[in-house]
Amino acid sequence: MQLPQYSGYLPAIESIVFVNDFITAILLFSHYSIWPSRAILALASGYLYTALIVIPHILTFPGSFTPTGLLGAGPQTSAWLYYFWGAGPPLGAIAYACLRKGDQAISTSREETKSAIIWSVALVICLVLGIIWVTTMQNQILPTIVGSGDHYVNAVAYIASPLAIFSMAIAISLLWTGRRSVLDYWLMLTIFALALQHIYGGFLATGRYTLGFYASRGFTLVTSMLVLGLLLAEMARLYARLARSNFLLERERNNKLMSLEAVAVSISHEVRQPLGAMTMNSETALLYLSRSPSNIEKVQTLLSNIVSDGHRASQLLQGIRSVFGRDDRRDETIDVNELTLGSLRHFRAALIDGAISTQIELTPALPSVVGHRGQLQEVIDNLIQNAIDALTNSGADQRKLTVRTDDPADGTIALEVEDSGPGIDSLATNKIFDAFNTTKSHGMGLGLAICQTIVERHNGRISVIAGRPRGTIFRVVIPASIANSD
Repeated sequence: MQLPQYSGYLPAIESIVFVNDFITAILLFSHYSIWPSRAILALASGYLYTALIVIPHILTFPGSFTPTGLLGAGPQTSAWLYYFWGAGPPLGAIAYACLRKGDQAISTSREETKSAIIWSVALVICLVLGIIWVTTMQNQILPTIVGSGDHYVNAVAYIASPLAIFSMAIAISLLWTGRRSVLDYWLMLTIFALALQHIYGGFLATGRYTLGFYASRGFTLVTSMLVLGLLLAEMARLYARLARSNFLLERERNNKLMSLEAVAVSISHEVRQPLGAMTMNSETALLYLSRSPSNIEKVQTLLSNIVSDGHRASQLLQGIRSVFGRDDRRDETIDVNELTLGSLRHFRAALIDGAISTQIELTPALPSVVGHRGQLQEVIDNLIQNAIDALTNSGADQRKLTVRTDDPADGTIALEVEDSGPGIDSLATNKIFDAFNTTKSHGMGLGLAICQTIVERHNGRISVIAGRPRGTIFRVVIPASIANSD
């Protein structure tokens, strides 16, 4: 079906094709610069060839700019350039498919990769210039493809188009047998669309400006857009994955920094108490020594307390190491009543200075627990210290600390630390065990978080409830040892 001649149709279509193929070649060359692969280099060179060959074809096509075309074109120049142009995608795909087998990323320097790209671009430019020279300066030696009246000769339908379609069939078969990526499927679709272009333009079209002629150029536009669309979509996906990976790495970095901060703050939080006691005892011992006569008995008692506080600090450091890192110590059988009394002795001076009365309600014959002595000592110390802080800052007339143990007869033991302070707000109760969450102006927000971690490692649980009529009760429940519970 012969249609009217639209002179602007072909330049518009082929201008878009040039831009699409040129951008595709740039993206493929960029991919090669990152991941040097001979197959990708061959495919990039093929797309650069198809982009550059479009320029002389559109300039030499009769009617686009002048009735006979530019560049000294002859009657067969644009037709032969069209078939040279159509040979580029299948030959590039064949080279890609052949080089892809066993092709690995080559470990090359940046200069070698850049040199390979420059040589490929130079060879493609030389090839295109050679084809232009042959089809323009030597066009008289080329067989006739377009006869009088812009009609195709029989050689198009019987020789040129079948050969072009055969080369495309070879490309599709090679891509299909060795397919291993999404790019392979899109290349097959591109070659298939190009084959349809030759079927419409070579078999169904009798000449220029027929329905088959216009349709075949439409398929040319489709073939140039397919791989470019794939590459742009893949770049968007890679960018999204890169952004997501960067976000995860940043979050992991922040978590590591938070863990390091937690370790540092935990050491400061836990060791501060025994160091403060050692400093106070040392100063008191110096005062007794400076008197005349010296009170040697008191000095000996204070020095014994300093030694005890030093061992306690060592146990605290060991407990922190086991919480945040690796601990090779084995679990041992522990008497919770003994640990509780030991903690109260450590805080005896603070209890006296704060005018805090202490009520001890320890259940006799309490079953033992199996665990880490230093860690459980740290839990009890933290709970008692928090109770003392609450009572010291409360300003209450009657400051009372109650420590009790219990045997619920369900295979567990319970420890409760109760104070008569102002209590905790119900909203703060839900987050009281979160790291870096504190209600104290000078607090670091790690003590209760560490306590929860230690108790959970001992298969126990820790909770907080409001005291009656005021105050706060922290309750720790830990499974008793099997030997004692039996």
